[in-house]
Amino acid sequence: MTERIDTKPTQADKTSQLTSDPMSVVQVGLDDGYAYTKVALADGRLFSAPSRARIGSAGVTWIREQEQRIFEYETGGTVYSVGAVDGEATQFDEYPGSALNRVIVQHAFQQAGLSGRSIHLVTGLPVSAYYRHDGQRRQRDIDRKCESLKLPVEPKPNSAKPGKSILSASVAFHEVIPEALAAWYDHVIVTQADGVTLDGDRLSAPIAIVDIGGRTTDFVVVQDQGIVHGSSGSLNRGMLNVKSRVADLIQQTFDVSELGEQSIAKAVDSSRLRLHGKDHDISAMVAAAKRELVELLYAETRRKLGLGVELDRVLFVGGGSAALATDIANWFPNQTIPDHAVFANARGMLKYLQYVCDDTAGGF
Repeated sequence: MTERIDTKPTQADKTSQLTSDPMSVVQVGLDDGYAYTKVALADGRLFSAPSRARIGSAGVTWIREQEQRIFEYETGGTVYSVGAVDGEATQFDEYPGSALNRVIVQHAFQQAGLSGRSIHLVTGLPVSAYYRHDGQRRQRDIDRKCESLKLPVEPKPNSAKPGKSILSASVAFHEVIPEALAAWYDHVIVTQADGVTLDGDRLSAPIAIVDIGGRTTDFVVVQDQGIVHGSSGSLNRGMLNVKSRVADLIQQTFDVSELGEQSIAKAVDSSRLRLHGKDHDISAMVAAAKRELVELLYAETRRKLGLGVELDRVLFVGGGSAALATDIANWFPNQTIPDHAVFANARGMLKYLQYVCDDTAGGF
């Protein structure tokens, strides 16, 4: 089964610069992943922050405001701490519509300088969370995510400056699209010096997008501007599985019962673990965990795409594609990893908002 994709632009090309007018609408593409939350703005700026938060107050007083690394937000009567905390697990099915997601997104808006602004937004869901096997949309889940990010989230002031208020960013318009499909929009909608155009060759070419993320790896095949559902879908494996596997190996090797989530993440990124004031080389553990993930991804990619002989291109996107670039380098002779692959979905969501959504999503 295939689904037609309407790519005819329905909005005029608007200026790409953020205005200083606080009443103006800001257009945002937001890839709120399970590992990182990525923001794309119309002036070309890109932001990324770990999807890391927990219930409860920070319990930290920041002596110097510029050193603050944990921020508090309140939604639904509950306070959350976001930033440099040992975050709660995001790998659960309800995360896209949860309060945990909502405060992390608000924090991303704040970090992007959108305090007090009204936002028109496009986000995504993993392919299997967006579509059923028969290609029908999971409309209840889509609506739940749409409405969740419109609920209020109030930033709480720095405890060192309790009188200084912080304005919340509010979502006035929100549309949800499949995550890997967003990267297709990024691929076919091309920004040039004289404006934006649809690349006709890219539009008509059969292409597969493999989006290696935190919790999931998404597959989308687009042919004749239709989604081929038999070759599309999601695998519940991603870079967070590397972190979990390394955590298990550390506990087995060093006989430690528990390490903070931040410590594990830092160890995976640096291949070094600091215990009792000493550094330990864990590169072999990280390599083993990546190898296990790569083997699973390779098998699923072959199941979905075969050898890809009828595809003009296989586009690898997402943070996992960048992190595993060497491991996945020779899977297809016609594969590509775009520049700043981690932001491919966020960029595509912004382009979808600007040039595909109807005029109700119009901004500055």
